[in-house]
Amino acid sequence: MVVKSEFEKLGLPTISVELGEVELEKEITENQKETLLKNLQDLGFDLLDDKKSKTIEKIKNLIVDLVHHKNSELKINLSDYLASNLNQDYNTLSNLFSEIENTTIEKYFISQKIEKVKELLIYNELSLSEIADLLNYSNVAHLSNQFKKITGFTPTSFKQSKDKTRIQIENL
Repeated sequence: MVVKSEFEKLGLPTISVELGEVELEKEITENQKETLLKNLQDLGFDLLDDKKSKTIEKIKNLIVDLVHHKNSELKINLSDYLASNLNQDYNTLSNLFSEIENTTIEKYFISQKIEKVKELLIYNELSLSEIADLLNYSNVAHLSNQFKKITGFTPTSFKQSKDKTRIQIENL
């Protein structure tokens, strides 16, 4: 809504505004682009208009959406999921992601899953076994080992600690 209102303030009619992507009715001028960029940056957003940045952002958005909103689809193969949604070869996507982000798609995916585990632990509504099942871990031990490797804590010690800090999605 915030992004859409910025486009409207500048008189730039949009066709659609979705997470990480805006489709405009017509091309914008360089002056409009500069003004839009400044306004978006003031609000904590950025303007991506090169193909590589757009692809990286799409990969991140698909992974965030998968982990945080489509738990039932976590059972599918991540490489197949990304390749089919982006209509590109997974190796190409993987190489591009690693080159630009200095981490692998798999590590980014795992960090998103661990943040989701933290969120679910903080809410304290599900058992560790239910969380493992929800996020498609083979078992609780696998989840616990991955959680400790990433955070330095076991899930139980994280749950009991007073400092239950989570990392903002955009900072992963």
